[in-house]
Amino acid sequence: MRLGRSCQWLPLPSAGMAQQWRCAGMRWATDGPALIWDGGRRSALTPGRTVAFGVEEGGARTCVGARGNPCPARRPVPARTTGARCGECARLDRAHSVAADTLADDPRPYRVYLAWFGPGLVKVGITAVERGSARLLEQGAVCFTPLGTGPLMAARRAEETLRAAFGVPDRIPYAEKRAVRAALPASEEERAAEIAALHARALALPGWPESLSPEPLRTVDHVRLFGLDAAPAAGEITELTAGGAVGGRLVAVAGPDLHLLTGEGTVVVLDTRLMTGWDLVPAADGRPAFPVRPLARPAAHAQDELF
Repeated sequence: MRLGRSCQWLPLPSAGMAQQWRCAGMRWATDGPALIWDGGRRSALTPGRTVAFGVEEGGARTCVGARGNPCPARRPVPARTTGARCGECARLDRAHSVAADTLADDPRPYRVYLAWFGPGLVKVGITAVERGSARLLEQGAVCFTPLGTGPLMAARRAEETLRAAFGVPDRIPYAEKRAVRAALPASEEERAAEIAALHARALALPGWPESLSPEPLRTVDHVRLFGLDAAPAAGEITELTAGGAVGGRLVAVAGPDLHLLTGEGTVVVLDTRLMTGWDLVPAADGRPAFPVRPLARPAAHAQDELF
């Protein structure tokens, strides 16, 4: 996606005038991932598209607001934060959310799942059944399997039971997810082995909520959907900066991360959450790049009593 060029709905900027676009984040839908822009327009993130944009000199990142409402003060936010919200808007956005345990009376059915991100990186979580695989795609899960379905509070109790019994976390930092993607097992069977073993042990645990219906092992693998069978990434963009830019061919999308093949022949990761809060413009040749650091090497992970 080259702003002002490849997107049919985006007009070319007039001579001498920079066309600015404000990113509202990335979404996974049934037709694939897309960047969302203020006003509701979408840019489909299909493999092979060119992603090229920059931030003008003097540009600043400001709060994106909360729950569909703009930040009344347009407060500045740090370039390296992925939330792009000031403290007040962050608290408002988290209110009335499942993650904050403020929706105990939600009548929708929920699913408990096991997600695998790479060797030794397994987590347990819950998601509304109506969302399908969207939550797992948003997290960048390489593969996953459902465990059980039932009311929200039963799903939450099962989630906590599994965390305590197997020592698995409720969140895994994206830096760790990116580090292990470069060393994924080649076959789906190998990638599914860890969660398959844990699935059997999980359903045998005592204290499984009666109102939660257990589900059989049903592993879903996202490697091909994400494009992770392409060239592994070598670095990651740490922040967007005024006067900086990035450009490359899209080779993979995993969670919020775009894997871009640059003109130098290396693949760098851009976390699209870093794009929110900035006014973006078409990239010009010769502009400096955003800061990039090498990806960390995969670390050995020891999850208590897991395998």
